[in-house]
Amino acid sequence: MSDLSNLIKERNIKALILDMDGVITNTAGLHAEAWKRLCDSFLKQRGQQDGKTYKPFDLQEDYRNFVHDVPRLDAMRNFMESRGIEVPEGRPEDDADKNTIVGLGERKDFYFHELLKQNGVFVFDPAVQWVKEQQQASMKTAIVSGSRNCLTILQRAGLDRLFEVRVDKVVASQLKLNSKPAPDIYVEAARQLGVSPAETAVFEDSTAGIAGAKAGGFGLVVGVDHSFKKEQLEMDGADIVIKGFSAEVKAKNASSISL
Repeated sequence: MSDLSNLIKERNIKALILDMDGVITNTAGLHAEAWKRLCDSFLKQRGQQDGKTYKPFDLQEDYRNFVHDVPRLDAMRNFMESRGIEVPEGRPEDDADKNTIVGLGERKDFYFHELLKQNGVFVFDPAVQWVKEQQQASMKTAIVSGSRNCLTILQRAGLDRLFEVRVDKVVASQLKLNSKPAPDIYVEAARQLGVSPAETAVFEDSTAGIAGAKAGGFGLVVGVDHSFKKEQLEMDGADIVIKGFSAEVKAKNASSISL
């Protein structure tokens, strides 16, 4: 039995809440490319208008510093501020042709959906297999996301019926829930599953996600590291950090064979 399985058993965990991007799917690359396409075209246009040359969007540095796990419009404000550019806020009904914070956000989403159609969704198959095994053992499951594209992504991946509960940006907006690092979406997911936070494990791959789960008083906070973030996730407060779910699936299969 793996360390994760032992902790789930020891802490009497009855439900699992998993973040979508970075735990179940990997669309960060598509988001980053959509941001670059949007920002670079806008910066070129704005540069011609201002008589300046603005530094293009950096797929690693700018995405990590301004975009990852940050609400879309906040990320847009932060990035434009980093380039010393003032962009009008706009109105909620602004569409993608408006050079406002809201309009640019809509344009970024347009680019993202184009890339999604072209490239599809990368799914961490061992994570899906592990979730299904847990469900067969009567574990309740929910998926959370800070994206309003969550359902579209799950549908394209064929995973829209995998989880009992989904709390994403659309649901959060309807219920007026605060974004990560607030614990709101995890607490709401646990509520909909009919369990207490103390009986629930949260799986996250980001600093804001770990902070939110810890603030919600969840019984087990698991950092999921598909790259080289183990030390950072531990510093953020994760109770345990796993290198994806392949080892968990192998441990389960080995246990079955030994029996």
